[in-house]
Amino acid sequence: MDLFSPVSLGDLHLPNRVVMAPLTRTRSGESGVPNDLVVEHYAQRSSIGLIITEGTYPTHESRAYPGQPGIVTDEQVDGWRRVAEAVHAKGGRIVMQLMHSGRVSHTEITGTDRIVAPSAIAIAGETHTATGKVAYPVPHALTTDELADIRDEIVAAAKKAIDAGLDGVEVHSANGYLLHQFLSPVSNQRDDNYGGSPENRARFTVEVTTAVADAIGAGRVGIRLSPMHNIQDVFETDEADVKATYDALVDGIAPLGLAYLSLLHNEPTGELVQDLRTRFGGKVIANSGFGTVTTREEAIALVENSDADAVAIGRLAIANPDLVERWHGMHPVNEPNAATFYGADSVGYTDYPRLSA
Repeated sequence: MDLFSPVSLGDLHLPNRVVMAPLTRTRSGESGVPNDLVVEHYAQRSSIGLIITEGTYPTHESRAYPGQPGIVTDEQVDGWRRVAEAVHAKGGRIVMQLMHSGRVSHTEITGTDRIVAPSAIAIAGETHTATGKVAYPVPHALTTDELADIRDEIVAAAKKAIDAGLDGVEVHSANGYLLHQFLSPVSNQRDDNYGGSPENRARFTVEVTTAVADAIGAGRVGIRLSPMHNIQDVFETDEADVKATYDALVDGIAPLGLAYLSLLHNEPTGELVQDLRTRFGGKVIANSGFGTVTTREEAIALVENSDADAVAIGRLAIANPDLVERWHGMHPVNEPNAATFYGADSVGYTDYPRLSA
């Protein structure tokens, strides 16, 4: 088993074990419709074993950033259809990350009359809107009935992604967004069936993932988790509580037979990640996190040492549309330019040179 060998993740059959991590790039304009630039960007990276799209909002209320794409309107669905067709025409595979921002947003971004979260606790600090920085608002604490509505909205978005021709979806329960907000006792201070105990805090993610799997088939569904990432005020600092929470979550989804579990953690070979991998019992994608760039050597070792079935790569996939060819042939790589990760044009998005150039 090596990084450049094929692997099947549920219904997804990959020619290699390099995965493009979901990466916020803000190129879809005010409309949230994937445009020609977005189509070109993803098509350029079709030789990567699996592309996971940037976080895509399932409802207007769930939008996190200006320029973020959605899967709400017919125009957005048509935009993603063009992306899927372009990736498939080059022999690639692509799944959509479904991302509800929860409290990581502002009404100036969503165009709605509220921001929602497990509890009415705002994030400290400011977010960027089209008109400048504003303080994060105190969110509306979701009722139990509203949780069922959000679950159904995410399911509807998953169906739209499949209708648009994507190969599957990834449920985003990481990085401080809505589902992750339920997992932390700091951001989730509810006293109903969705708060308090680790099992209760894991419940909403399990219910959403189960509903998505029931709707489109578990073999086309993955999930992303980032235990102890401590980002966007979703703090998970008690190791015993973290273990209990994520054990409950993984126990809840393991029977579904999902395509994969993607784990974002700075110690992918450590006890926490490897215990969750064993508990899950299926294919696991490792992502070593935001702190450092994952190198070729690390990615190869993770697969060869059976610490992961595939490896998610972020910044080097941004800078190298032909990353697999470069790594397989031991060629030099382009260095990513962080100053152009976010923007509205082609600079730092579709203009990184290929090896053949």
